[in-house]
Amino acid sequence: MENIKLPIALILAMSVQLAGGVWWVSQQAATISSLEETVSQLGSKMAIEDNVNLKRDVKDNEVDIKYVWVDINDMWDEIASMAMNINEINKIKQRVAIIENDLKYIGRDHLDMKGSSE
Repeated sequence: MENIKLPIALILAMSVQLAGGVWWVSQQAATISSLEETVSQLGSKMAIEDNVNLKRDVKDNEVDIKYVWVDINDMWDEIASMAMNINEINKIKQRVAIIENDLKYIGRDHLDMKGSSE
């Protein structure tokens, strides 16, 4: 074992491979740190965009809710108007029923008078 002779070409090839491996690992580490920074920037950018979008959506919903309240108030006014109209129609129906009833009795009385005079 004392007289192990290694060829210079083998030592040189292993040294180049080792240097290449160190270089490749350092490139990978640089790429990973760059990607981590990019992800961090994108995360903060997305958080800002989410906040801006949330504020915009809240304002839009506030406007929509105001329109809905106006529509609801208009609907209640229409319902009240319809209820008054239905009430008036029912009063007219009651009057017509009374008049029809009166005409029926008047007609009977009229027929009774005709029949008794003959």
